[in-house]
Amino acid sequence: MAEHEPIPGTVKFDGKMAMKGYALNKMCYSFNNAENREAFLADQEAYMDKYGLNEQQKQALRDKVVLDMLAAGGNIYYLAKFAGIFGLSVQDIGAQQTGMSVEAFKEKLLRAGDE
Repeated sequence: MAEHEPIPGTVKFDGKMAMKGYALNKMCYSFNNAENREAFLADQEAYMDKYGLNEQQKQALRDKVVLDMLAAGGNIYYLAKFAGIFGLSVQDIGAQQTGMSVEAFKEKLLRAGDE
């Protein structure tokens, strides 16, 4: 399998990261169930403890910073479940990943669509 050049600012999700983020991703997967989303919102700390999250993962969730969640082993597909609980859109996540405001990120997307 060919090795690709890293993309600046991205986290490679490989086997090592999957193992690192197992508890975080398992917890986010649980948000497919409305009762679990409600339980998380009722007591976030207890819910994170229930899944055995480490402090890096907990802090990333507390701060709602997707890049930190990715660095803590999160998989974007599972993290989307977490983001949805707080009404974060794909544009909100993209803006975080690029360091742009949401408005600037949306404008960038519109310009890219015109090319």
